[in-house]
Amino acid sequence: MTAGPKYEYRWADGVQIKKPIEVSAPKYVEYLMDWIETQLDDESIFPQKLGAPFPPNFKDVVKTIFKRLFRVYAHIYHSHFQKIVSLKEEAHLNTCFKHFILFTCEFGLIDKKELAPLQELIESILAPY
Repeated sequence: MTAGPKYEYRWADGVQIKKPIEVSAPKYVEYLMDWIETQLDDESIFPQKLGAPFPPNFKDVVKTIFKRLFRVYAHIYHSHFQKIVSLKEEAHLNTCFKHFILFTCEFGLIDKKELAPLQELIESILAPY
């Protein structure tokens, strides 16, 4: 999966796939959604009981989730934006991405270097704030 010519994203979950492997974008998204579901369902990471403590690595897990979700946005913008425009759906994508970026910036969930593939777009989103 790529986000333009400079960025290639490989998949590794650290459990079943320990060494990052090249996968297609649809496969990356499939792996990612399954992995996120596993994280969200893990009560040791996302406690379900009121008052149960969050683990010390909670923010690290959330940051990894958001970093990987950003990669999907980067791929969509670099590889499929013209198709989205032809379907007249870019406003929906842009609104979702704007909310995603504002949230991640508010809580410091993605390192700046990870945002490089969409830096210009992100700067235009953040400029009014």
